[in-house]
Amino acid sequence: MHDVNLLIGARVTGARNDATFDRKNPVSGEVASRAAAATVEDAKAAVEAASAAFPRWSALGPQARRTHLLKAADRLEAHTDEFVRLVIDETGGTAEWAGFNVMLAAGMLREAAALTTQIKGEVIPTDVPDNTAMAIRQPCGVVLAMAPWNAPIILGVRSIAVPLACGNTVVFKGSELCPGTHELIARAMHETGMTEGVVNYLTHSPADAPEVVEALIANPAVKRVNFTGSTRVGRKVGELAARNLKPALLELGGKAPLVVLADADLDAAVDAAAFGSFMHQGQICMSTERLVVDESCADAFVDKFAAKAAALPAGDPAGGGVVLGSLVGPEAAERMRTLIDDAVAKGATVAAGGRMDGTIMQATVIDHVTPGMRLYSEESFGPMVAVIRVSDDDDAVRVANDTEYGLSAAVFSRDVGRALGVARRIESGICHINGPTVHDEPQMPFGGVKASGYGRFGGTASISEFTDLRWITIQTGSRHYPF
Repeated sequence: MHDVNLLIGARVTGARNDATFDRKNPVSGEVASRAAAATVEDAKAAVEAASAAFPRWSALGPQARRTHLLKAADRLEAHTDEFVRLVIDETGGTAEWAGFNVMLAAGMLREAAALTTQIKGEVIPTDVPDNTAMAIRQPCGVVLAMAPWNAPIILGVRSIAVPLACGNTVVFKGSELCPGTHELIARAMHETGMTEGVVNYLTHSPADAPEVVEALIANPAVKRVNFTGSTRVGRKVGELAARNLKPALLELGGKAPLVVLADADLDAAVDAAAFGSFMHQGQICMSTERLVVDESCADAFVDKFAAKAAALPAGDPAGGGVVLGSLVGPEAAERMRTLIDDAVAKGATVAAGGRMDGTIMQATVIDHVTPGMRLYSEESFGPMVAVIRVSDDDDAVRVANDTEYGLSAAVFSRDVGRALGVARRIESGICHINGPTVHDEPQMPFGGVKASGYGRFGGTASISEFTDLRWITIQTGSRHYPF
């Protein structure tokens, strides 16, 4: 069992009332982590520590901040073995998934380090004589960062890296489903010698989430909110932020379509669809949830795809040798079963998989999915993908857009111009031509539209999310006034 503490300023501490909560291994049911359950007073103390550290951290030159972020990337990688153990124990992910998380997260820190000298302004022409007008970007203050469990290291680091690069301090609220994994990120940051209070870490029990999160967002010292997670919770975070007039960056759910046009390379589409559908048991916001396939090639595609899915091994990730590990918990497994039963009862067919052993689920392909089925519109967030057959390109675009979500998408065609025409009509923040829906790089603008949220993580696009744009003028000569 892993003990998880709060990090507030220079203190590694339990909750003020000594309360804790347990996170259980989703496969064995044993306690994986016992974490401090922060109170509202703990949350207030974390914000105060971040606020006190802000003047010194924001005054550091870009090279100094860059040095800390580069050291953090190295420290993150140094903890790889511990991250792997925690990801397996807390979330049921595979060792390969955990290792990939560390690699990409370290890259995000190095990309953020490179951004410290890219926070730029401009001189703007003015009609006032002897006046210089400038637009400059400044750090905004304390950033509240909230990350989920599913890609815990990637999304935990992403929530704090660019805010720190821009000169802000952070309160990092970890997920109650992986408190130990997220604590290790904060610990790695502290190991760089950052000023006390630059990164503060909180965990809370699931029951205390509404009270603690509302207190954090309402705190006047918190100037920005970023949240990655479900659309259901994201709506509440967005409402709280709006009520307190706090800018928020929300990266939420998805129902990503992979469109297979009539002239697609089916083997390439099958490989991308399998990766996008079953990587990390389909528990990624970009996961391929819908295969929108032209009816002229649908039978051939489904035959190839179902055969590939059936060959993917699933099992306890602690034993290794599997592609699919565990779902995050029994509730997720029950949801998968409910969606399958509903689809089959309404005329769909199980082309591959459909079997579950506790929280271990085989790669599952459901063919002939139609709008009356829950699987057509609801985010499954599991190793299950719907095949929806369409008549032509226009019908494919219609189905791809027939969702409240709009995060990632993909289009397969041998004619790139044709694919680009379809891609431009799909309502999503991200679209890949002849590539999988699951694709992330630190320097790319990452985010969605519609119910998938708003704002962008990644690269220079994220600088505007975590800085204030100010207009400053300098009057260098006399100025005429009308009175």
